[in-house]
Amino acid sequence: MGACGNEELSQTPVPDYSTTRLSKHVHDNVHGNIYLDPLSLKFIDTEQFQRLRDLKQLGAAHMVYPGAVHTRFEHSLGVYWLAGEAVQLLKKYQGLELGVDNFDIQTVKLAGLLHDVGHGPFSHLFQSEFLPLVMNGTGWSHEQMSTKMVDHIVDKHHIDVDSEMMRKVKDAGEKRFLYDIVANGRNGVDVDKFDYIVRDSRACGVGFNFEFQRLMETMQVMGDEICYPAKEYLNVQKLFATRADLYRTVYVHPKVKIKAAIMMLMLLQAIELMIVDALVEANDYLQISSFIEDPSEYWKLDDSIIKTIETAPNQQLREARNLIRRIRTRNLYQFCNEYAVPRDKIGNFKDVTARDIVCSQKNGGVLLKEEDIAVSNVKIDLTRGMHNPLERIKFFKDYESEEKFVIPDDRISHLLPTCFQDRIVRVYAKKPELVGAISEAFENFQFKTYGIKVQVHATPEKKKRRM
Repeated sequence: MGACGNEELSQTPVPDYSTTRLSKHVHDNVHGNIYLDPLSLKFIDTEQFQRLRDLKQLGAAHMVYPGAVHTRFEHSLGVYWLAGEAVQLLKKYQGLELGVDNFDIQTVKLAGLLHDVGHGPFSHLFQSEFLPLVMNGTGWSHEQMSTKMVDHIVDKHHIDVDSEMMRKVKDAGEKRFLYDIVANGRNGVDVDKFDYIVRDSRACGVGFNFEFQRLMETMQVMGDEICYPAKEYLNVQKLFATRADLYRTVYVHPKVKIKAAIMMLMLLQAIELMIVDALVEANDYLQISSFIEDPSEYWKLDDSIIKTIETAPNQQLREARNLIRRIRTRNLYQFCNEYAVPRDKIGNFKDVTARDIVCSQKNGGVLLKEEDIAVSNVKIDLTRGMHNPLERIKFFKDYESEEKFVIPDDRISHLLPTCFQDRIVRVYAKKPELVGAISEAFENFQFKTYGIKVQVHATPEKKKRRM
């Protein structure tokens, strides 16, 4: 077993200077100098990979958080670098035992570099919000497209790369622990999260307090699984807690005690809902969804699709164009209200729809239509739904130990959460004059569903008519 427990933990991993002379280096504002090896540069210097410069990491967040302009290009370089550092550390401490060689190192680095080449415009909004509205039952995912795109890049640019290496870049095989370095489907601790959590936090001015360097330095493979010293369990928990805080404060859900954060998050989600509606309106004419199966066409899609819609003179894009112009002039969908699903109801929760709200309207007043209402159903968890992520992470006592174990709940700090998932329903009016009617119908829906009013804010009172 490796014996690094008593060594001083380095804050910045030291590059392998035996290979850096053959590498190009760029300066990253998170990790410092990143050294790019010759094979990776062949992938980077393609139009398919360069496309990532035009995909913002946080979708539309820059429209509310001006500093959030970092891209999937930067993130991919960061994951490439951390993946290389992580596998180098495993080679340093357990190389003979695990059989980690230069082939493995290059494979893991490429997997980190190329893991996001299949992302669509506006981050997860494209896959999770737009495509389900325009395609019936599609099982498309950006992960699948990443696999297709890697093959397309190799074929189109005649990149001389070992076919076995490419197979392992795209799918886990032997040495599963190597694949887990980049995308850990077993327990969610991976260098992809290390990079985007730190990068997103800095861009949006949100603090973070987990030390990913410690996790990389202290990890150990036991039985083809990456494990951590038991004393690091709080650091692991902070990783998931920081991710959840980003979802609450930047991605989808505000801290209700901070008024400015509430306003910024409401603006951001309204903008995202409007972008989705604009893409849906434009889809028949621009055939956006037809690009998703063919990587030779798909790479042409990026965030500039919004500028295409905004500047096109075609009459068929008039409704979509109006939505983009409303975003530019901040004539946004108006927030009505939100509520957190009661804890005991989360397990059986079904997404709330605009139809649910319309059907909850009482007789009299404005007659609402489904197209007047935008509903956002938000899920926030620590990567494992309603379950504690620590239940899937294996720990060990010390570097002489051969036993790995899960830390039981009764041994964990009582300050940690006992509920690991939030479900939030948020409702918007597409026309400002309908805020009152939609808010009232939304309140009626809550009474009908739960028997109580669970929303965060008071329902606006109806304005009194002038005599």
